[in-house]
Amino acid sequence: MRKWILFLGIVAALLCAMICSAGAQNQMKSIKMNAGFITSKLKETKSFYTEVLKIEVVFENDFYLLLKAKDGTDQISFLLPHHESQQPLFQSPFSGKGAYLTIEVDHVDEVYQQMKERKIPIAIPLRDEPWGDRHFAIVDPNGIGIDIVTYQSQN
Repeated sequence: MRKWILFLGIVAALLCAMICSAGAQNQMKSIKMNAGFITSKLKETKSFYTEVLKIEVVFENDFYLLLKAKDGTDQISFLLPHHESQQPLFQSPFSGKGAYLTIEVDHVDEVYQQMKERKIPIAIPLRDEPWGDRHFAIVDPNGIGIDIVTYQSQN
């Protein structure tokens, strides 16, 4: 039911373009991606994604959390900052700005009502956009905006 489409789709398209332009399409027959964020809020993040969004845990340990959408292969991961097992590139924590996730659902109105009933703070109320989206947004414990959307067919 849920798909991480826009964020991961853009990254996947860019990666595919880079691979194809380098002539490596025969070397990498399949690609699986997950977006990752470095955060000290692993416990809060796990609660939010598993309880609020019903995303399932694929793997976790004391410094890493990997989550997956139940009906797909899309994944997202979270890593503790400054962990001794990680190289410097993966040490600095996410600053809480400049990232978003899009989750496509079949019936955004129902999901919106469920969130309101559960008293989940709504950052952007349910609305229709001229380009066909019907969506609302919430924010995870790390400051990541989560756009929950159903795409409407345009006539």
